[in-house]
Amino acid sequence: MYTKLGEYSKALFFSEKALDIRETTYLTNLPDLAISYNNNGSMYANMGQYSKALSFYEKALEIYEITLPSNHPDLATSYSNVGSVYNNMGDYSKALSFYEKALEIFQKTLPSNHPSLVTSYNNIGLVYDCMGEYSRALSFQRKALEIREKSLPSNHPSLATSYNNVGLVYNNMGEYSKALSFHEKALEICQKTLPSNHPNLAIAYNSIGSVYKNIREYSKALSFHEKALEIFQTILPSNHFDLAISYNNIGSVCNKMGEYSKALSLHKKSLEIQGKTLPPNHPSLATSYSNIGSVYDDMREYSRALSCYEKALEIYEITLPSKHPDLAISYNNVGVVYNKMGEYSKALSFHKKSLEIQREILPSNHPLLATSYSNIGLVYVNIGEYAKALSFYEKDLEICQNAVPSNHPSLATSYSNIGNVYNNMREYSNALLFYEKALDIREKTLLSNHRLLATSYNNIGLVYKNIGDCSKALSFYEKALEIYEITLPSNHPDLATSYSNIGLVYNNMGEYSKALSFYKKTLEIREKTLPSNHPLLSISYNNIGFVYNNMGEYSKTLSYYERALDIKQRALSPTYRRI
Repeated sequence: MYTKLGEYSKALFFSEKALDIRETTYLTNLPDLAISYNNNGSMYANMGQYSKALSFYEKALEIYEITLPSNHPDLATSYSNVGSVYNNMGDYSKALSFYEKALEIFQKTLPSNHPSLVTSYNNIGLVYDCMGEYSRALSFQRKALEIREKSLPSNHPSLATSYNNVGLVYNNMGEYSKALSFHEKALEICQKTLPSNHPNLAIAYNSIGSVYKNIREYSKALSFHEKALEIFQTILPSNHFDLAISYNNIGSVCNKMGEYSKALSLHKKSLEIQGKTLPPNHPSLATSYSNIGSVYDDMREYSRALSCYEKALEIYEITLPSKHPDLAISYNNVGVVYNKMGEYSKALSFHKKSLEIQREILPSNHPLLATSYSNIGLVYVNIGEYAKALSFYEKDLEICQNAVPSNHPSLATSYSNIGNVYNNMREYSNALLFYEKALDIREKTLLSNHRLLATSYNNIGLVYKNIGDCSKALSFYEKALEIYEITLPSNHPDLATSYSNIGLVYNNMGEYSKALSFYKKTLEIREKTLPSNHPLLSISYNNIGFVYNNMGEYSKTLSYYERALDIKQRALSPTYRRI
């Protein structure tokens, strides 16, 4: 009961009492003792204490191996338990080994349509999914689905579970229309057969919300995640773990929508619940710290983001094996912030730690490896080592081309990154080629007012500006601005950048009054949203001063240049001395 309520410490207390009684009452190799070991293992697994969970599961397995025939179903269940812990620890090869042992027993002893076979296929599919081997994952999830389709009525809730599992794999593969189709089948069954507040209905809503988030239809994603939350709030205690997950889901969508205060509030609610119900070093706490860090990162509050990411990393380093994929992700998060803070050597160090783990434990074409290559490439761009940047971006692109469909958003990002390098290398024809590849994917797959389309329009506008084709540059910059004005708050930093881009083109075209108008729009946003000594303010003052200089209004020119200089001087160390 306490386990269902998410009160794992209380559940563990009673489970340990039962174990204590059995250890003092029974011989150490009796099946009853194995049951207690399994119960304790389950409690520790729920609490994220995987090494302790593994210890208890292995004790249970040892008893079963001594007392049961080699093909006994309880032995198979015990292998599955051990496999589940290894999966949570990120040791996928061991997880697979134990799950396959369980499957072998079930295949020999059970009818071909037995539910335990379905569970085994699901477990193995889950491991392959975590390993990024999506075709294998899909194969096992489809085997599970096939059994259920043959043996169950068409509206059975377990069939909904299988549809959902297949949908999850398609979601990870980037085949979002297929993912949505399977998740909607699952939802349809749940709506017909389950009470309106059943947790499986909430799971279906969350799954659909996740797909909409990935295709960046955030309002739809929010709607489905909120439906899930409504169910959980109705049926669960206020400190239940599943509520924390729901708050995190909605918080992540709000973050993508630029609603940072809401996102922070929701992630902090999640963290508060987890802090009350979980041990202080539970991996789920690290996830919440990472989510909060992500919001601060998007708000450009990098010191706060770094603090949260470091808290997450500290938990992972204590609780996870040194080669766990979540540890690699955590190193990447820290590296990303250091890169944005301009601390490039630290950024490289963390990204390379991440890459080292991923190369050791993941297949060579895993999407997380592509992310690491991309992150390292970006650092090399920022330190001006474009040849190295290009090398890492090309590795990222190679994985994406092999791992995802030809119109996947990740491919567009890879093309765009390579375009950035060529633009910085002043190889504008190559830059334009890759930017146009990115744009082609985005125009085919995204809504017409999607912000990534604006990014592509800006990139192409930048190339045309660099080759002196001001009319084409202006056309693409205006397309980007149109999207930003529709989708962003009126004081968003990307809107300020867009105004600045257009101002620069008008300045180059000699249309100084228009240039001034756009530069002042940029300045207005930056004065409202940035600290008074922010470097971007200095750039804005400098740009306006430059236009006034071109217009021959020298007193105004001097005034703005002095403001720009004042910020630069305040940013320098008090001991700085120009030589």
